[in-house]
Amino acid sequence: MTNHCFDDSLINWQVLDGFEHLQYSILAIDEPGKIIDVLFKFAANQQIVLHRHKVLNNTFVIQGEHHLYHADGNLKEIRPTGSYTVSPPSDEPHREGGGDIDVIVLFSIRGSDGVLYEILDDELNVVATLGMPDFLDLHRKQKQL
Repeated sequence: MTNHCFDDSLINWQVLDGFEHLQYSILAIDEPGKIIDVLFKFAANQQIVLHRHKVLNNTFVIQGEHHLYHADGNLKEIRPTGSYTVSPPSDEPHREGGGDIDVIVLFSIRGSDGVLYEILDDELNVVATLGMPDFLDLHRKQKQL
């Protein structure tokens, strides 16, 4: 089997202040349908901020291995390139990251115009939220660049 490398050099990657090891590019937002399609790139051998998914997230791993970690930082699951996952909303906090190379994952975030993600501190306190209005604002700013 031939190995192929995904060329992401033309993707308009963005960063969020305070979110280390994470880049994103919002592809499309269907506000009436409550669907956001976004590429996330998580740095190799790193973990992003602790968070919860408050809505349905469908994911497809485009490049690398998508690593999921328990709140304590221990590895929970590895999703290889080509894997598709349907993840319902969950109160279980987790972190995500890349394997030996940066991982690129397509997220299709579905079903709400309210809170989509809760950002947590290490004591599991909610310190921030990301909702549809936040993604709409990020998308507007991304298109202006």
